[in-house]
Amino acid sequence: MSYIREVVPKEYEGRKIRDFLKEKLGLSTRLVRGAAIDGRIKANNIVVKMNYVLKFNDNIEVNVSKNESQNIEPEKMDLKIVYEDEDIIVINKDPFMVVHPTKSHQSGTLANGVINYFNETHQSCIVRLVSRLDMNTSGLIIIAKNQYAHMALSKQNAMDKDKEGNIKEHSRDSIEIEKRYIAIVHGNLEATEGTLDLPIHRPGPESIKRIVDEQGQRSITHYKVIERLNGADVVECTLETGRTHQIRVHLSHIGHPIFGDTLYGSEDDEEYIKRQALHAYRLDFQSPRSKKPLSLRADLPEDMKKLIDSMSIKDNDK
Repeated sequence: MSYIREVVPKEYEGRKIRDFLKEKLGLSTRLVRGAAIDGRIKANNIVVKMNYVLKFNDNIEVNVSKNESQNIEPEKMDLKIVYEDEDIIVINKDPFMVVHPTKSHQSGTLANGVINYFNETHQSCIVRLVSRLDMNTSGLIIIAKNQYAHMALSKQNAMDKDKEGNIKEHSRDSIEIEKRYIAIVHGNLEATEGTLDLPIHRPGPESIKRIVDEQGQRSITHYKVIERLNGADVVECTLETGRTHQIRVHLSHIGHPIFGDTLYGSEDDEEYIKRQALHAYRLDFQSPRSKKPLSLRADLPEDMKKLIDSMSIKDNDK
């Protein structure tokens, strides 16, 4: 069970509990309605309905957990858990692993392993992905354990745009998630840091590949070169938007595709690395419940370390 507890302040006296839950606690209408139907909302230890009229100093309790099931087969895995609390679990995903089951990947996915972990640790949770990574991208992924945490984090996962294409600003109480990646790219970038503000478009409904095109959604990537190698750069990328393949598309478009990226770069990189050299190494955000700042990191995987070493050796041999 996972609970949110709050004492009613003077300004909410005489108002309906549904207003308090949505305005003060930031719960969605859907969550509040479901909790009320299931009898998971209490005032002073008594189950109440959404039209309950608040009194000053009422003790309000909402159980944000509910009995749910998911059609995902549990599988024993050695998960690299970086952080866990009552609302979220953050995992460092290995490369070559699909995040969630698909028609072609029903087993061996991260979700299969997480469901098994929840079962083994007696947690009544389903897998609610806050973020996703491509199969061949490694690094940090946030999974919410309940509807409340998923709602609070998902809407802040990436900036969105309005009808005019302007980036929307988040509300004062929003939880910003800053995602940083390490990429190893072909060639040396002219500028050591900068911003790529280039729209990304899906050219057809069946197309896997994305392109930079004015028809696309506004997409913003901030980059900084953190190490110069021989014919390559190690680049830190920070996302301001979260489009599919965003970093891969942007870096390829400016002439510096990621090593091992056969979709947007060369198919001849297998001697260096067997997948795209892209790793989600850092997450900065607030805990949805405590608002405590979290800064989580995941070390570079061995294949990317070896690639950096090999390019450095070439540099030293010159």
